[in-house]
Amino acid sequence: MWLLPVLSFCLLAGPGEAVTQDAAGRGPNVVIIYGDDVGYGDVGVYGATKIPTPRIDALAAQGLRFTDAHCAAATCTPSRYTLLTGEMAFRKPGTGIAHGLANMLIDPGQFTLADLFQQAGYRTAVIGKWHLGLDDEAIDWNGRIEPGPEAIGFDHHFILPATNDRLPCVYVEGGRVVNLDPADPITVRRGRRIPDEVPGTVYPDARLQPEAITAYPGDAAHSGTVINGLGRIGYMRGGMAALFRDEDIADDLVREAGKFIRGHAGGPFFLFFSANDIHAPRWPHPRFRGVSDQGLRGDAMVSFDWSVGAILELLEKEGLASDTLVILTSDNGPVYIDGGYLDGCETKGSGGVDRGHRAAGPFRGGKYKIHEGGTRVPFIVRWPERVRPGVSGALFSQADLLGSLAQLLGRDLPEGAAADSRDLLPTLLGKDPKGAEHILTQTHRTRALRRGSLKYIGGDEPELYDLSKDPGEQDNLIAVRPDLAAELATELSKYAGTGLRGGS
Repeated sequence: MWLLPVLSFCLLAGPGEAVTQDAAGRGPNVVIIYGDDVGYGDVGVYGATKIPTPRIDALAAQGLRFTDAHCAAATCTPSRYTLLTGEMAFRKPGTGIAHGLANMLIDPGQFTLADLFQQAGYRTAVIGKWHLGLDDEAIDWNGRIEPGPEAIGFDHHFILPATNDRLPCVYVEGGRVVNLDPADPITVRRGRRIPDEVPGTVYPDARLQPEAITAYPGDAAHSGTVINGLGRIGYMRGGMAALFRDEDIADDLVREAGKFIRGHAGGPFFLFFSANDIHAPRWPHPRFRGVSDQGLRGDAMVSFDWSVGAILELLEKEGLASDTLVILTSDNGPVYIDGGYLDGCETKGSGGVDRGHRAAGPFRGGKYKIHEGGTRVPFIVRWPERVRPGVSGALFSQADLLGSLAQLLGRDLPEGAAADSRDLLPTLLGKDPKGAEHILTQTHRTRALRRGSLKYIGGDEPELYDLSKDPGEQDNLIAVRPDLAAELATELSKYAGTGLRGGS
């Protein structure tokens, strides 16, 4: 089932043409649904048999399903950075996995995907996981938190500041912690316990009170303050009224997305819906428990599928489905046991098989890994007015969304912006079956180049694969084809230096 045919498609607009206006003189609404740690093989239409994903499968049946689309990095923060800026994260220091108290990684003056839509007259929002830092100095969780998403083009935000395993376990909306009681101020520290004299509600310490862990334990790094029966990274005091409940996160985010969609149904709007599922610790709502054959990880995937369906159902109910471009994808490949959280996975780390389930599909690796399983992710595009349903084998990177959507809106990117984002709109909308000539991917220490089906991985022990014959990256050709390896190494160095847009 992995050798699906590449279909041809036709659109009303040709290559390079903007398809910006409807009869009312406005562009389409755009919704990006971003899963967290959702692997290529975690979705039914991509091969999952033990996790039901009927809503995502239905979206794929109505749209264009890519089989060779990639996030920019095999971890969350750098992928999100690249998605929003069109710039590979390795170009900016400090864009590794952001800690819970990190400051803004995207400078307010840097052009972003949200800026593109805002400047085109769209209302813009990010709902869900942020993990790109906040503020430009020590964050005061009890006051105004700025700059934040509003400084880089988002009119509205309702976010988890970082990840659900990092403190504080609160939402931030409009630059302030939601439901914060001033009489119970929040204090957060990364690596030091908070002194007794600091005011605020006291929570258990997982190291000192392991009995407070009522869900399941994590590793040493995830054994700080216990919130909702789960150990977290770091220490927190105060803010009890503001705490989110892990089992309610999906409902909370869908509710807030619904408010935004209904409030701007007159359009046009851009919504970046950044789901928390299926990031660890996984603690889905009880109504999703036991629905999959894969324990809490699989059940969290069922929760994500429900979120997707709820948003699509609302678009339909509001009469917006036909003129809304929906893009569903993930920030990186899959991981089984992450953070040491023993949530029922029997396989550790990324890649491999867990109880018959291959989260990365036929590919090698997963989250944190430079091989295909780390960055080749589900990618589905639905726009009934423009995109014919089908399957595309075109090579595509999330880095190219900014340049492609700029073309969709008929707008030029500012000079110097989005160094790695090209106009691949014909690919995105199904007209070009080939896609990008080259894409870059990265981990914290490693960079890789795809040129068609060839993949070169740099570093001290370089690797070379021909994915047309070896999609699982088992046969390293580095010693067999040193000439080709040298050629691709030169190209990797070139594009890492100039940027894909400037060097193509």
